Amino acid sequence: MEKIAHYAFLAFVLIAIVAGLAIGAWAYSINTNLPYPENMTGNVANANSYILLIMVILGIIVGLISIAAKEIQPFLIATIALVVASLAQVWTPLGTISNLLPYLASLILSYIVAFVAPAAVLLAIKAVFALERSK
Repeated sequence: MEKIAHYAFLAFVLIAIVAGLAIGAWAYSINTNLPYPENMTGNVANANSYILLIMVILGIIVGLISIAAKEIQPFLIATIALVVASLAQVWTPLGTISNLLPYLASLILSYIVAFVAPAAVLLAIKAVFALERSK
């Protein structure tokens, strides 16, 4: 079961990367002046919303079934790092190379965060209950 969960997690991260590349390229082909995914409109915005919803659902699944008790703390720390990186907009300097690069990077990271954040919330709740039971 642990091996299946590991491969599922990697598959979900790969889905986030592929979706970020696809949606980013699609949005960029429509409007090359888009600095960040928040500026999407029309069908691209709809597709982005559905992908975010799918990633949240996958994150809930991972949070419920695949993270072992010994992995909770490292997973939560990694999630914090991902959320901080996504908020910092560290990809802006890539715009000097191409306008597309910061757009793709921020999309990919937002999909990964949408995937790991629900799992982190569920695991944090599990950790709190475990702390309460140990008293």
